Amino acid sequence: MITRLFFSAVAAASVAVLAPSAASAAAGPVVQPLATSPAEQQAVLDYWTPDRLSALTQPSSDNPPKAGPDGAPWTQPAPTVGRLFFTDHGEDVSCTATVVDSANRSTIVTAGHCVNNTDLIGEHNAWNTHSLFIPGYHDGQAPYGKFVARAGVADATWLQNDQINAQKFDSYDQAFVVLNAGADGHLVQDTVGAAQHLGFDLPGDADVHQFGYPRAASDPAREGLPEYTGARLAFCHGPARHWPGTPDAPDSADQWGTACVMGGGSSGGPRLRDFDPATGLGTVVGDNTHAGFFDASGKPCTSADGCTRYLVGPQFSEAVTKPLYEAAQHA
Repeated sequence: MITRLFFSAVAAASVAVLAPSAASAAAGPVVQPLATSPAEQQAVLDYWTPDRLSALTQPSSDNPPKAGPDGAPWTQPAPTVGRLFFTDHGEDVSCTATVVDSANRSTIVTAGHCVNNTDLIGEHNAWNTHSLFIPGYHDGQAPYGKFVARAGVADATWLQNDQINAQKFDSYDQAFVVLNAGADGHLVQDTVGAAQHLGFDLPGDADVHQFGYPRAASDPAREGLPEYTGARLAFCHGPARHWPGTPDAPDSADQWGTACVMGGGSSGGPRLRDFDPATGLGTVVGDNTHAGFFDASGKPCTSADGCTRYLVGPQFSEAVTKPLYEAAQHA
């Protein structure tokens, strides 16, 4: 079974179950309306009370600060990256998402399972509900406001995901969300004053920065630090490596990422190349979705024991990503 990188807290919620006809549609973008009316938008804002939001931040620990290329706190402004809160099959969850340059100035990119998902046994496909994006989130604060999702965009193939066949479905674990304007009537791209570029079919073997709001760390020495509780933004930096899966569990051919200890909650976070720390801008070439492990010789490991953890996900492409992006930016 594929382990996706988000964590949840149980909460009562309605689930929008996908119609069978949509699940069997030909590959290509599926646009799902979410909160489109003022009443629906207000209902999402009302749902995410301070208590609900804080429930998705893990307790802190007494661990001393520790940082490295495989995981560290991001201490500069990062208005284009934020937390994406939503309800998945009755549980409140958070992922990470990124504002990308778009025609409607209202589009963010994230992981497919942060927009549409099955239950834990790969059944009952549903669009996530109560979707709310908070750019620049930190310590419970919303410095740029809160933006309710208006529509989700995922590939029809992803809607058939069974949580088992990584080789078939992991390429499609990517999605876009179209946001409503904020409370002041301004669009998200105008509000944060920046947006990331998207890159399609760029080589995977590049130096990358990966960002996320993880709620766990694979390194026990970093567990419970603010950047691993969901409270603050974390990042990893290094050369991306291709993850093929293992002989017994092959992955799809386009999975890349760098060594990284960020755990659940970092799903959907951007993998950027040509990143300039001074401006906070680069080119998003993929998203975080799951972990892969390599031994010292560079051979994929079947378990984490004695191996280095990599945070991997699909490399964005003309074939899969661009049609989703076009559908979203013109929605």
